[in-house]
Amino acid sequence: MSVARYQAVVVGAGLVGAAAALALGRRGVRVALIERQPPAVPDAAWDSRIYAISPASQRFLEAIGAWQRLEADRVQPVFRMDVAGDAGGAVRLDAYEAGVPRLAAILESGRLQHALWQAIDADGSVARHCPAAIASIERGEGMTRIELDAGTLLETELVIGADGAASRIRDWAGIASTRTPYGQSGVVANFSCERAHRGTAFQWFAGGDILAWLPLPGTRMSMVWSTLSAHADELVALDARALVEKVRVAGHDRLGALDLLTPAAAFPLRLIRVESVVAPGVALIGDAAHGVHPLAGQGVNLGFGDAEALVEVLAQHRRAPLGDLRILQTYARQRAEPVLRMQALTHGLHHLFATPRAGWLRNAGMSLVDRLAPMKAALVREAMS
Repeated sequence: MSVARYQAVVVGAGLVGAAAALALGRRGVRVALIERQPPAVPDAAWDSRIYAISPASQRFLEAIGAWQRLEADRVQPVFRMDVAGDAGGAVRLDAYEAGVPRLAAILESGRLQHALWQAIDADGSVARHCPAAIASIERGEGMTRIELDAGTLLETELVIGADGAASRIRDWAGIASTRTPYGQSGVVANFSCERAHRGTAFQWFAGGDILAWLPLPGTRMSMVWSTLSAHADELVALDARALVEKVRVAGHDRLGALDLLTPAAAFPLRLIRVESVVAPGVALIGDAAHGVHPLAGQGVNLGFGDAEALVEVLAQHRRAPLGDLRILQTYARQRAEPVLRMQALTHGLHHLFATPRAGWLRNAGMSLVDRLAPMKAALVREAMS
């Protein structure tokens, strides 16, 4: 039986995995991509999975030829973010005041996935194995052999795990991970609104809950409501009229009457830390490498940062064995600080707003930050990177 040989094999073709494979192929690395199912072709309906893409992630996606394939009328720039505490504290982050064109771009997961898939098709540098599942995987001397369920054999210097929070590649590599449940779920749904949002994202901290309204094109918005799992189940079980009223009241009627566009869905929230993002012949990216609370909306941006950093390191060493741990540790060092910083920020804010005794501190702190223009500008630059 013939064996297909690659320098890198990416396992998992979600947003981060597909972007990593495409970026590697465009840099001259012999790369394959394994995915169980191809992405669905988007239709006119709105996707309930929405991401806030940072300018840095947008530049990466532009560089690999994916961003240009998005429909402009399905992408919404964010020009301002209004954050409200639970006792009068408030912060407004404004792109104009910070001297930048926008804070982020809001778009649908399915459309970005489709754009990446189209870019991979057009580029032709990535060997796709889809639909396909891994039947066995075995690490040898400087090489890993992967057998797919159809009997296809692949050999690769490096396996890149982009297969999500429950990563099989992470487990196979023996990389330990720690999951810390928050006891909360994120409830997502999309709505049409009576009043225009004017490119403003809203976020409220109240009673341990975090409610975010993200602007969508036209007079639409996407909601992410982080709340106790029992309450999340109650919200998902509500009929459309009752849910709309709950969301409108929780958002202080900022956008007037609402109509439900997509059914509510919930997903559990947890912090994921791994002991290392690399091992001999293995590198982890995206949710396989870390998990953060969604309150800052930075999870997918961290993943794109992983992909961009890993690709740059590998491209610089593509004439060497890419599974060499010394090469991979360069990637690990580059990503350690930004990931730890974002995990510490989101984890700390979650506990700060979940602790009733800290009410005065958190609200006074928000109001103080709102009066310090240089600090707000620094927050904007951090969110954009």
